[in-house]
Amino acid sequence: MTSARLRARLVTLSRLGRAATALMALAAAAAPALAQEPVLNLYSARHYQTDEALYANFTRQTGIRINRIESGDEALLERLRTEGRNSPADVVLLVDAARLWKAQIEGLFQPLRSTTLQARIPPHLRGKDDGQGSEWFAVSTRARVIIHNRALVPADAVRRYEDLASPQLKGKVCTRSGAHPYMLSLIGAMSEHLGEAAAEQWARGVVANFARTPRGGDTDQIKAVATGECAVALTNTYYLARLMRSDKPQDREMMAAIGVILPNQASWGTHMNISGGGIARHAPHRDAAARFLEYLASDEAQRLLADGNNEWPAVPTVSVKNPALESLGKFRQDTLPVAQIGRAQVNAARIIDRAGWR
Repeated sequence: MTSARLRARLVTLSRLGRAATALMALAAAAAPALAQEPVLNLYSARHYQTDEALYANFTRQTGIRINRIESGDEALLERLRTEGRNSPADVVLLVDAARLWKAQIEGLFQPLRSTTLQARIPPHLRGKDDGQGSEWFAVSTRARVIIHNRALVPADAVRRYEDLASPQLKGKVCTRSGAHPYMLSLIGAMSEHLGEAAAEQWARGVVANFARTPRGGDTDQIKAVATGECAVALTNTYYLARLMRSDKPQDREMMAAIGVILPNQASWGTHMNISGGGIARHAPHRDAAARFLEYLASDEAQRLLADGNNEWPAVPTVSVKNPALESLGKFRQDTLPVAQIGRAQVNAARIIDRAGWR
């Protein structure tokens, strides 16, 4: 090879080397940017189609991509316990006060000092344990109401939760298991209002009135009342609203057979429960988690959350158009702090054991 050709080859190799070095530098610069792509890891017990719009809107507004794991409340709590400090969860959404309280006392949430959430979510719909520093906020609400078979029991016979223990209802009451969180929350609220001894006496009266051994979910109780297997039962309002909005003839026929009672309007009001969430204790993306929870309190998100499961917004200034819920009318809601209801599940568990409500 001539000296001229050798010099040309060396020049070419030098240029290729500089180009390769430049590409490597660009790749090195891009790697941190990719690694720092804003993300939020969400553990959610909510699984409603309308929540897809909720997540998409948050990402569009903030640029934060949401990774989701959806499962039941207990499965999510167990996952958090198992993962411990290695958990990737940033936000945890659960669907009952008793479950939120359990997560709170186990220290699975962390504090969030947010003026937005403090201003928009009423104090009785928030939970905070100063000892653990664990905190959560409601994002939607639902009522636990009494339903009755119009042909078997008049509405005047069951105006209060206390009436479910009336001897007049002997053999006419259906419920789901007393150990279910929905029932633990209600029984816990009853123990707060009546005292543990009186609440236990009430629970024994309800058990004495059972038409059958407790079983099934709320929809099963609605069906049992409609068919006359029992005359009275308890259910969350969103189960009723789903059936009210159904186009299926059998659902409409079933709803025509039952009446809905908003209990305790002359005393403390109808028992309310919630969906809610908080920042996971070991959240790797805490700032994104805080932004997401604040977004959930926005007017837009509140409407999507409520419509997604036929519930009411947790923010009192937000309204939704839901004909099924509107048909229930305005009613007095129990403002017993939801965190207090959660704590009372300890009493509730003792009550159901002693009363045989299983």
